[in-house]
Amino acid sequence: MKRITWLSPADEPDCFPDPERALDEPPGLLAAGGDLTSQRLLAAYRLGIFPWYSPGQPVLWWSPDPREALFPAEFRRTRSLEKALRNRGITVTFDRDFMQVIDACAAPRDAGGGTWITPEMRAAYLQLHTLGHAHSVEARSEGRLVGGLYGIALGGVFFGESMFARERDASKIAFATLIGECPARRIGLIDCQLASAHLRSLGSRPLPRREFTALLARLGTADRAEHWT
Repeated sequence: MKRITWLSPADEPDCFPDPERALDEPPGLLAAGGDLTSQRLLAAYRLGIFPWYSPGQPVLWWSPDPREALFPAEFRRTRSLEKALRNRGITVTFDRDFMQVIDACAAPRDAGGGTWITPEMRAAYLQLHTLGHAHSVEARSEGRLVGGLYGIALGGVFFGESMFARERDASKIAFATLIGECPARRIGLIDCQLASAHLRSLGSRPLPRREFTALLARLGTADRAEHWT
């Protein structure tokens, strides 16, 4: 019988169980507890593990099977997206305003809605950004932030965390621009974590967890601390 592992802040940062021990229900739950230090977060991502929990819960660590992923060469640039890229007048930048992007991602999507980006999560990813591991993509129209996304870059993998849009196609334009940067930044895989209709429309697909973790090993998840321009 599978059981989750409880972590202590005193445990070594990489003291995670084998992802194959994750529960079937809820799908992918692997461990709980520990902390959100930069060292533990980076160790988790290298193993294909990410944190996701609601306010009032302990930190929960997940490794779902299958894992949603997108290969840059499989990104779908539809005619409507190509038109939006040409005509919407949206400017895309990198790492110009990480704080504003993560706050926009944390904002409730509907009336009375909550957010999984707790104050502790926000502080942890801001620290990762300061260290050069977490990056933001900002889409602006007439100087206003209208869409974007953020995630972690390690080796040849970009681990997407969240995206938002305040105008139609804004998050797609930000994502398309990130895809265009992948060859120069030697990124061969984008981790999307969980499936959604939006991500599937862009070309993501499910990978068995063993295949996903093997890809992490092959592409490498060494530190690439830098600020993107």
